[in-house]
Amino acid sequence: MQIYNTLTNQKEEFKPIHPGKVMMYVCGPTVYNYIHIGNARSVVAFDTVRRYLEYKGFDVQYVSNFTDVDDKLIKASQETGMTVPELADKYIKAFYEDIDALNVKRATLNPRVMENMDEIIAFINELVQKGAAYAVDGDVYFKTREFKTYGRLSGQSINDLEQGASERVTDEEQAKKRDPLDFALWKKAKPGEIAWDSPWGKGRPGWHIECSVMATKYLEDTIDIHAGGADLEFPHHENEIAQSESKTGHKFVNYWMHNGFVTIGKENEKMSKSLGNFVTVHDLVKKVDPQVIRFFMATTHYRRPVQYTEENLAEAKTNLEKLTTAYRNLDYRMKDASEISVDEAVQQQFEQLVNDYEKAMDDDFNVQNAMTSLYEFAKLMNVYAEKGQVSKDLAKAMLAKFEALTQIIGIKMPKQELLDEEIEKLIQERTEARANKDYARSDEIRDELKCQGIILEDTALGTRWRRE
Repeated sequence: MQIYNTLTNQKEEFKPIHPGKVMMYVCGPTVYNYIHIGNARSVVAFDTVRRYLEYKGFDVQYVSNFTDVDDKLIKASQETGMTVPELADKYIKAFYEDIDALNVKRATLNPRVMENMDEIIAFINELVQKGAAYAVDGDVYFKTREFKTYGRLSGQSINDLEQGASERVTDEEQAKKRDPLDFALWKKAKPGEIAWDSPWGKGRPGWHIECSVMATKYLEDTIDIHAGGADLEFPHHENEIAQSESKTGHKFVNYWMHNGFVTIGKENEKMSKSLGNFVTVHDLVKKVDPQVIRFFMATTHYRRPVQYTEENLAEAKTNLEKLTTAYRNLDYRMKDASEISVDEAVQQQFEQLVNDYEKAMDDDFNVQNAMTSLYEFAKLMNVYAEKGQVSKDLAKAMLAKFEALTQIIGIKMPKQELLDEEIEKLIQERTEARANKDYARSDEIRDELKCQGIILEDTALGTRWRRE
């Protein structure tokens, strides 16, 4: 398996630290508002990566944090009149509701900043003791320039970074910092702000420190995979590397993965809350089937941008229906499948398509190429479902594997549900009415069943049903 490592800008063979196990850390949301589909892109992309790793037999320890205290939460708290913890609790609950709707697996752990304050303070204090950081007037800053490989992840020189840093620093910050490149590990509390006691006075953590603390606390000093949006590459992930390796003396991450943005509009503008051009998952799932949203985001390679348009959502719905229809067609034939010998030609095509799917996913999780194989698999299922006789063993194997491959992209295949005796009788009565050319009664029964959420589909193989 090959993974594109942002740190080296090339694909590398994936070799986990511990055989059969993967330690994976993904930057989570800042919980001051509902997540938009740009935020959800990262969640879905790396859930898909995790699912494939698990499909390959790895035990994945998946940690993703909640930033439940920072400038954005404090500002939103002041605007709403809610406390910071109340605000965080509200949007963490909403986050879980949204990702559950998108069929995202819950993380092994979702640690919160406020639950790890002692460890954060201890981590910062150790950096100060080692001379990698310094305190000034209640703030603590990291000595960026002294970390010799700073800028390697984002491919920037220290001179370019110095110029940019100088432009961003306020006069007040400049007066405190020894170097414009230095970044805050601890921030002195302003009057009325939420704060914690520390060796440097009351305050709260800087944004970057939390991920270093949580990744090393809940996983190890060196982890297999660290992932997040491309916008986190600098400065967030660059700072994580510097402070983590300065504290532990070990390499922080073996494989860095970054997902592409969600863009919106004709100009392909990046979706973000700061630009005000975002669509929240909370609102979108009320109008669009969450499985369509999941399919839309999961079927583009994680490093590529996803363009959000109504047309692309509609295309995703059509393509998803092709897969679910193929599954239904073959699942329906299980009712009359027999113990006949397996069709060797179909078996070989089926196995080759599975191999092609896995080969694509082994190449840096190339889901777009994998989907080509999945669509061909769906065609094969449709063709086989039309045969006069269907092998029960082969059909069962194809359905199980097709379901496993679609689960990797987070899609659930429809399951036939048992009808109660009354509805079974109505379907049988309708079949007899059609045979007797009593079309009025046939239509009446169809309408009656539709009112009960049962949709009938008349095919060459007989009448099929599904829940609306």
